[in-house]
Amino acid sequence: MSITAIPKLAPQPPRHALPTPPPHHVNSPPTSFQNPWPSFHSHSFLDLFLTSRRNRDFKPVPSRDRLVNVVRPDWGSGQEGLKATWIGHASFLVETPIQDHDGERGVRILFDPLFSERTSPVSWAGPKRYTPTPCTLAEVPEVDLVAISHDHYDHLDAETLRAIYARRKGKIHFLVPLGNAARLHGMGIASEDVTQLDWWEGVQVEVPSVGSVRLTCTPAQHISGRALWDRMSTLWGSWVLECGDTSSATPIPEPGSTSPLKLFFAGDTGYRYVPEEASEESVPFCPAFRETGEEFGPFDLSLLPIGLYAPRHLLSPVHCTPEDAVCLHRDLRSKKSIGMHYGTVRGGISQYFEEVTEPPRRFREACETAGMVWGKELGLLDVGQTVVVR
Repeated sequence: MSITAIPKLAPQPPRHALPTPPPHHVNSPPTSFQNPWPSFHSHSFLDLFLTSRRNRDFKPVPSRDRLVNVVRPDWGSGQEGLKATWIGHASFLVETPIQDHDGERGVRILFDPLFSERTSPVSWAGPKRYTPTPCTLAEVPEVDLVAISHDHYDHLDAETLRAIYARRKGKIHFLVPLGNAARLHGMGIASEDVTQLDWWEGVQVEVPSVGSVRLTCTPAQHISGRALWDRMSTLWGSWVLECGDTSSATPIPEPGSTSPLKLFFAGDTGYRYVPEEASEESVPFCPAFRETGEEFGPFDLSLLPIGLYAPRHLLSPVHCTPEDAVCLHRDLRSKKSIGMHYGTVRGGISQYFEEVTEPPRRFREACETAGMVWGKELGLLDVGQTVVVR
């Protein structure tokens, strides 16, 4: 497998040199990272504590027949195109179209794989999944790349990554935002098998006898940290995947030229900070997604978060509502978007403010309110189901 760096991009229009240091870096070289937009607000741990203690109204998880459906995955077998199979929460297995006429499969990328029962530092405490995975990790087809959005436990699952690496060592490569390579090294993953990228940096990956893809780390509005003392010490991001003819390690073609199939993976992100008593439309929104849409769009498929957004004033800087996801869909110029980051596991505070069945219902309502076609422009999957675009 070969990994080739792509010249660093800056958002359009017009394409320009990035400032030094970039506005999301704290110090040069960066010692930590920040969200450089007015759409973000940093809450203190005191804010979190006080909110969690007032207006508590526990929302029990309903019976399985009222939750998201789980099906055995077939990974889109027998279908041609760009395939994305939802494994639950923010986990997807994506397979590109077959590029070699004699090839048996496309390049396979796992985004934020999560197979553990709990999303915490320990196996005996912390948020526990209430929806099972659709298969075991051993049943997932062989994977070429793993792309991680950030270091939170529900997106960077150490147990899962170790198991993947043990199975595919020497035949797999990991892509992470800046600062996260050390996380993976601590899990026993060799440095030569990890590439870390800043926002707007990308790589072209050639998988022998399979094909090539481009992956670019793009901005998201979120935070990072796996403990109280390392907050914002690593970068977070989203990912742009381009498949098809990626034989030239040159900047992305200008708008209007022929483009390969493209997928956007949002990871975990907010869209706008909405203080208590403020209206949704009166606050600034994150410009990063419009910039990504201008630089790379239109996207054939986008995977967008729609859950774990309540209480709104506390979580709006870092988590999208279904209505925010519709805005992302528009900003990205996405042809089709699938909701994720719901229906699988929930954090400690969400259980007092958000029904787990609410995000999918609100997503459909937001789609129809926006005048979009449900199932064509916006939609949902069963856990284990595959969407195919051509």
